[in-house]
Amino acid sequence: MVDMTLTRRRQRPSETVTLFDTVPLPLGRVHEFCGTARRTLAAMTAGHMAGPVFWIMRAWDNDKLNPQGLMRFAGPGRFTYLNPTRPEDLLWCMEECLRSGQVPLVVVDLPGPPALTPVRRLHLAAEQGAKASKDGLLPLGLVLTPGAGGAPGVETRWQLNTCHTPQAVAWRLERLRARTAPQKAWEMTLTSGRPTLTHASVSAI
Repeated sequence: MVDMTLTRRRQRPSETVTLFDTVPLPLGRVHEFCGTARRTLAAMTAGHMAGPVFWIMRAWDNDKLNPQGLMRFAGPGRFTYLNPTRPEDLLWCMEECLRSGQVPLVVVDLPGPPALTPVRRLHLAAEQGAKASKDGLLPLGLVLTPGAGGAPGVETRWQLNTCHTPQAVAWRLERLRARTAPQKAWEMTLTSGRPTLTHASVSAI
């Protein structure tokens, strides 16, 4: 059973990983990525971090990551894939990885948004992992969900959708939820092999 007094105590780490020089993700917390390109956004996040990445997905899913596609954003050799055979073990596996304090980035690929209590458990596990780490590591957890997402209790929610054209590789990045920032959107392109936000002025959704 979850100690609810602990889960309501929010950790506010000062450390963040900043994507594209603009998008801050507080470490030691759990964030939600959704949209058609949610896995791409997770791979981009790995490219902004160092160390191993644990990627958790159902054993029976046929939609596996393509190492050649990953190379554009992060080295495929950094990824370890965990494939639970039972749906209930997906979040349990993420919990244990975060709690270990040994893995900088833990990603779980879910068929739908988790409920509030499992999300609180993940936050608590990340806090425990930060305390357990001898190197001061603050683990980052990413929950991937389809569509517009909707997991309650996440630190932030980001949606990435593809909008490629024959002339450019492009995406639309939207911040759907953040505790201390409004909803906003950016256009992003692949410039010289690097994802870049093409509009300095961020338009409100």
